[in-house]
Amino acid sequence: MAEAARPSAHRWPTVWSVAPGAGSLVLAALPLGFLVLLLLAPALRLLAEAGWSEAGWLTWFSPWTDDYLRWRMLWSGVQAALTCVLVLVLGVPVAWVLARMEFPGRGLLLRALMLPFVVPTLVAAMGVLALLGPRGVLQQCLPYSLEQTPWLLLYGNVFFNLCILVRAATEALEQVSASRVAAARTLGATPWRAFWLIEWPAILPWLMSALCLVFLYCFSGFGLALLLGGPRYATVEVEIYTLVAHELQLTQAGVLAAWMLLTTGLCALAYSALERRLATPLRADRIARQRPRRAAQWLAVVGCVAVLAMLCGAPVAAIVWRALSAGPQAWAVLADADTLQALWNTLRFSACALALATLLGVCHALAARRWAVLRALAFLPFVVSPILVAFGLLLLYPSWTASAPLLVAAYALLAYPFVATSLAAGLDGMPASYLAAARTLGANPWRAFWRITWPLLQPALRRGMAFAAATAVGEFAVTLFLSRPEWATLTTMVYEQLSQPGASRYDAALVLACALMALALAVFVLLEWPWGADSRGEPDHA
Repeated sequence: MAEAARPSAHRWPTVWSVAPGAGSLVLAALPLGFLVLLLLAPALRLLAEAGWSEAGWLTWFSPWTDDYLRWRMLWSGVQAALTCVLVLVLGVPVAWVLARMEFPGRGLLLRALMLPFVVPTLVAAMGVLALLGPRGVLQQCLPYSLEQTPWLLLYGNVFFNLCILVRAATEALEQVSASRVAAARTLGATPWRAFWLIEWPAILPWLMSALCLVFLYCFSGFGLALLLGGPRYATVEVEIYTLVAHELQLTQAGVLAAWMLLTTGLCALAYSALERRLATPLRADRIARQRPRRAAQWLAVVGCVAVLAMLCGAPVAAIVWRALSAGPQAWAVLADADTLQALWNTLRFSACALALATLLGVCHALAARRWAVLRALAFLPFVVSPILVAFGLLLLYPSWTASAPLLVAAYALLAYPFVATSLAAGLDGMPASYLAAARTLGANPWRAFWRITWPLLQPALRRGMAFAAATAVGEFAVTLFLSRPEWATLTTMVYEQLSQPGASRYDAALVLACALMALALAVFVLLEWPWGADSRGEPDHA
């Protein structure tokens, strides 16, 4: 979304002006080769596994002939579609308030919308359980238990995906033509009618684009479905993990993975088509925000804050509250040797993955200035879920399954698109006049790149690195498949504590989840904070 109104690639020379030909091929070869080896080849291996059986290609239709698997497939789509409806109904009013009202704390509220991108999925699931689970903070206020119901999973989905639609809708509403709305009001249209006739058609493509991402993330989600779905409402991703890790039914898991790839691929194509429609020049006559004056306007602001607090802030607050209430015995888990080893594993794997992701992201962003197709390929890791990535790597490279390089490479695969997309957006937003002035003053292409282009890219680079680091710190699915027992991270320790019965184990899981969240937030803030003035700097599709 933030990629609209980009200058054409030839107007802003980058490293291509210095290293054309062979240099461009070298930069493009690194991310392309990485995607082929770590994503495309494992995906093809998954498809091959789906067809290797005595029944041949007929096994592809087995999920639709088996009642149990058919329910898993249908429920995965239904819960994703329900989440889309919920975030649309809740997100559009919130976005309208953020786009049209200027009130104290608005900038902080916009910045808080990045919280779901930073909090690991396992921590978010723990937060939902701490809030609404069997021993949750609000459980006594509910008329019945939400355990073994779909509402916990739907609430977790809304927590993670509401910010996507709100950010997209806010940006779209800020680009609505003020003159067209004023003309409609002059002709007698009420504010509500002006919204439906002018604003709604203008923001609809943005909403559809965001909903494609919401559906994609919910359909291929793993951590939330594993902890919140229960035996009945788990998704296909959880079923694939169960078939591989516990039942060793690789062919059946491959079939399900193939259907997942097909569905997510179609959703990604729809998103790509919508994104091309959004590549239009920004409007200069934006509607100016106004301070609330009437009681109804202040009520709308309060409602906006309440919705975001309940849906995006309450799970985080609940997990902190429950962890603080657990007592000193539960907090003693932080001093255990296993916990300290898990912390060291988390830090070293994340640091190595961040270094590799930064290198890949920089090369990808610079190469994408020459080849538009390469820019689209940066979104492939967003399309394929971590479970499918890990399963494909497990099948394709069985001898490397328990190796640190493959684990770090899988982390980097899931993290580097944040760096690539952030840098690409940073390149798009640079005025071409800066480099032209440097060249006029006698700077050669290399000097202009290092003295002008690269310093201006630093905020975008640090922002992308911050999201990449938070992704690596909280990665869970890949670690379950590819890690050794001695390579346990904080995420796997949280899951291990939850898997064992007893209140003390649950309290220890809460403390570990709180520590994991604090670590992810600290890493994010340390990397991104110096350039944090713009609360909407990160591309919405990231």
